[in-house]
Amino acid sequence: MKAIDTNILVRFLVNDDPAQAEQVRRLFSGAERQRTTYFVPLLVVLESIWVLESAYRVGRNELIEVFSDLLLLPVLEFEQREAVQAMLQTAGNDPLDLPDLLIAKSALRNGCECVITFDKKAARSDAFELLTP
Repeated sequence: MKAIDTNILVRFLVNDDPAQAEQVRRLFSGAERQRTTYFVPLLVVLESIWVLESAYRVGRNELIEVFSDLLLLPVLEFEQREAVQAMLQTAGNDPLDLPDLLIAKSALRNGCECVITFDKKAARSDAFELLTP
């Protein structure tokens, strides 16, 4: 199995470079015909969210919809799929930034009590604990 990088996922989603976006569509179509999959590392999901929010100004609701749709693609195998799903399921009612929410869901699903942070906003969530002097 091969993995995909953030730029592959972003080109597929935003079509800002039509030639590269078409290459990705052909790649995914070929995988679907051959019944193969591409691995999507959790860091690629995290970085894609950040790139889409910061560089392309994609809003939270659209991100939730886009990643929910990506989870349905049979050619993509997500690392920690359950953590990604949990992030998407709670994102509508959780004030955490999506990257922080994904970090929390991943940590909790791996048996952690919480995530220690200096981020005061994130620390308002039960999933985080503020590190204080």
